[in-house]
Amino acid sequence: MFETDTDEISLALEQHRLEFPGLTNNVYFNFGGQGPLPRAGLEAIIDAYQFLQLQGPFSLRVNQRLAQRTELLRQELATELGCGPRSLVITENVTIGCNIVLWGIDWRKGDRILLTDCEHPGIIATVQEIARRFELTYDFCPIGATLNQGDPLEVIAQSLTPQTRLVVLSHLLWNTGQVLPLAEIVQIAHHYLGDRPIQVLVDGAQSVGSLPLQLETTQVDYYAFTGHKWLCGPAGVGGLYIHPDIFDSLHPTFIGWRGLDFNAQGEPQGWKPDGRRFEVATSAYPEYEGLRSAIAIHQDWASSKERYRLILQRSEYLWRSLTKINGIYCLKTSAPEAGLVSFQVTSGIAHESLVAQLEKQGFLLRKIASPNCVRACVHYFTLESEIDQLVETIRQLV
Repeated sequence: MFETDTDEISLALEQHRLEFPGLTNNVYFNFGGQGPLPRAGLEAIIDAYQFLQLQGPFSLRVNQRLAQRTELLRQELATELGCGPRSLVITENVTIGCNIVLWGIDWRKGDRILLTDCEHPGIIATVQEIARRFELTYDFCPIGATLNQGDPLEVIAQSLTPQTRLVVLSHLLWNTGQVLPLAEIVQIAHHYLGDRPIQVLVDGAQSVGSLPLQLETTQVDYYAFTGHKWLCGPAGVGGLYIHPDIFDSLHPTFIGWRGLDFNAQGEPQGWKPDGRRFEVATSAYPEYEGLRSAIAIHQDWASSKERYRLILQRSEYLWRSLTKINGIYCLKTSAPEAGLVSFQVTSGIAHESLVAQLEKQGFLLRKIASPNCVRACVHYFTLESEIDQLVETIRQLV
């Protein structure tokens, strides 16, 4: 596709965008919150529900088909993430994936959890409750300060202690757009104590569907993600990658039939040998078809590396345009590392008011509380003309 001339690419992109009805009536810059579901994804969900009802929602034929389609989704997610399908747990979202890990570790009194100071409140609250129940300690390392200067590897290395059991971080920070050097961080954590690796749990909410990933090569222990943001799937389908070497050290907390093996009498006789052991029970399986369809649309357009290149191209265009507006300060002082561009209004209109006024004019962004800023997200199919419209409207409001 990308060997053709610019006009042909532009025409193909316009056709591609027709797959996303959410782009019709809005100028969309909120992929980090939720991506617009493609038309084919919605149709796949409807078709799946119709099949279930026409065939009998608990018939042998339906159950067999659901099992087959679930494994297809697992395989397609594995391709997108660069890992083996047996290492994947299908969950509802990032938070559930992180909870599987955080509640599944065999904690000991006095263990320590290290987080960055840019983690999502849902994960922070989970760590706080685990620390209370199991008498752990936790603290935060100042990763946010390394956005424009400093070394995140050095910050994390200096924050580890002999009591540290787990490091919790985001691969792509949801508030500032900084991309952390994951493979290098994992190496530092794994070798800090010599024969006892400190494990690493990653919040991949903003990275899956945005960054090109090869999880197996990073040696990361846990990587939780969702399908409803940059993959543009339906809300309610996500996943968790678990390194195959540590399956037996993580214990299921919520337990159901999907994670169990049974004997001839239908009695539970142990866990499934792979990621399925952490899946619980009946899910909204037609939503799985919606995510499969969304992934196929992205992969048919281009590889993850090419999509990321286009994201960087568009985010730099937005960043450069915003830096030319008096009264706007972009948090990152160099070109963005991903599709998130966070900025502050230094005078005049408040951030809440700016976001509200932009939405009235059809521009969808969001405000971030910490640091206090506005976040705009661009995807590979965002148009430069849309960026120009947004920037000009911001210029007028500011």
